Parts: sequence; C-alpha cells; structure tokens
Amino acid sequence: MEQKIKQDEIFIGQNIRRIRKEKGIRQTEMVALMQLQNVPVTREALVKIERAIQHIQASQLRAIRNVLETTYDELLK
Repeated sequence: MEQKIKQDEIFIGQNIRRIRKEKGIRQTEMVALMQLQNVPVTREALVKIERAIQHIQASQLRAIRNVLETTYDELLK
C-alpha cells in the first residue's frame, strides 16, 4: 500500500494550486501530464488534493513536483 501524506498543518494543497496557477497550468492539463507519468489521478482528485480534502499519495506528490518543475521544499513549506 502506498504511503499517504496528511495535509493537516502543511499547506501542500494550497502550494500546489499557487504554483500551478503561477505557471499557467490548468487542472485538466496537470492531470493529463500526471497520467503520462503513470500516476492514475482524476481532475476531481486533484481538486480535493488542492483543497486539502484528500490526502496525497507519495507517487502523486512526485508527479506534481515533476509537472510543476519545482522542489519538495517549495511544495511542503
């Protein structure tokens, strides 16, 4: 079973959304790029991750980091 990262006090979702918007990437585009990395995710799941409603899986976080061309530090701060 894949490890999930809780979003209780770390604002991962907010950081993902902010960086995604700064780079001009739409949610549907982000999902497609993540799927190209063999990470099964839907737009609905991405919305929940960005709103901290759903925990993020380690593979999803890795794919998001790759798509956004950012660092874990930037995502987790």
